Amino acid sequence: MMNKTKLVLGVATATLTMAGVLAAPQALAGSKPHSSEVAAMNSKVEALEAQLQAMQYELQALRAEANRPASNADAAKVQELDQWMNSVKSEPAKSESKDNMVFFRGGYAHTDSLRGGTLDPTAPGGNSGGVLNGSIGSQDAWYFGAGFDWSLNDDLFGMMNGTEVLAELMFDYKELGDKTANGITPAVGAIAGIPGVNTQSATVNQLTLAASPKIKLFKGQAFRPWLIPVGFELSVISPPSDAITVLNPGMQFGLGADYKIWKNLYVGADARYHYSPDNVDGVNTNGVTAGGYLGIGF
Repeated sequence: MMNKTKLVLGVATATLTMAGVLAAPQALAGSKPHSSEVAAMNSKVEALEAQLQAMQYELQALRAEANRPASNADAAKVQELDQWMNSVKSEPAKSESKDNMVFFRGGYAHTDSLRGGTLDPTAPGGNSGGVLNGSIGSQDAWYFGAGFDWSLNDDLFGMMNGTEVLAELMFDYKELGDKTANGITPAVGAIAGIPGVNTQSATVNQLTLAASPKIKLFKGQAFRPWLIPVGFELSVISPPSDAITVLNPGMQFGLGADYKIWKNLYVGADARYHYSPDNVDGVNTNGVTAGGYLGIGF
């Protein structure tokens, strides 16, 4: 920019000087100039012509420089910017949905085997046959619970786009029913010749705490199915087993789906199978749960 300015000023100065030199002979038209003055004037004109010619060459060089294509480095930068802009445009729009969720669930439960009451110590043979007093005749139950989903990854750790990995922490409460015959009842006491010591009914229930990985498909969509390949759970039973054991570790497997009905409000349904390799000293906690849930994204 500075070179161009200097060049323009030089051309203007040379032009004015040339105009003055050319105007001098006309100013001196009334008097005859001396031969030496004419020679000096001619030399100045020739010098100015040479200077103007040099400036003309420099102007031509500047025009050529301005019309020359960008250098390789500039072209590479422009190409890199174009690639970046294209990559930004090609990326899918980010979903406004929240990645985490708190949910409230409930539904139907069914156990694989009957839950019994306590062993009857007055049975013949000292209860060597495992006679139960107050066994529960139904394997059906209802449950309710709640839980949290925390988003860990959006693309199955780089293996599948749009497939989210979450960590689920959940608890639920199951209730199988009430049983009035529990322990040594008055009827049992009358037969054995001892007073009944328990007239209260027992509520047969179970509390389950679970932590599981959850794989959720179609991130950013309203409808999103999911599955739990395997998760850890810990069940607390009541009444306790005959060995006064209340805790039973196990596993759960599940699948389900949810649908966004409005903003970050979701409804869904799921089914899970709960499995324990061992029973709790005679009490089996295996079974299924199936129901619905209401979720809120956060």
